[in-house]
Amino acid sequence: MLRGGCACGAVRYETAVEPFHRTLCHCVDCRRAAGAPAVAWFSVPAAELRFVKGTPATHRSSPQVERSVCGACGTPLAYRNDAYPEEVDVTTCSLDDPAAASPQDHTFASQRLPWMRVDDGLPVYPRSRGDGVTPPY
Repeated sequence: MLRGGCACGAVRYETAVEPFHRTLCHCVDCRRAAGAPAVAWFSVPAAELRFVKGTPATHRSSPQVERSVCGACGTPLAYRNDAYPEEVDVTTCSLDDPAAASPQDHTFASQRLPWMRVDDGLPVYPRSRGDGVTPPY
């Protein structure tokens, strides 16, 4: 069971399934949404993520993307893309134990900040996984 929530404790979630698409995303949108140089995410089937305390606030960050945050403290929690309605991405570092779903690759590395090193040996994709692995950035 993976459990997590926001910084203030107003929103808590859990999922009992094995996460997939565990990544460290370097895209501009994720960086701006989180105020961080990159954001670690994992995916689960949308039906398998349960909010067990509180309800996150949601907003459209672009026409097909919905982001969920704690309405009280602003912690980024989840991301949904209309193109993939059956899955939800969850911020890895909102987990009680972020090491339980550590990243397995880097996505959108072509948008990586120049001072953010990517030398951990994980696969590096210029954009999405369908673009193929590239040499380290």
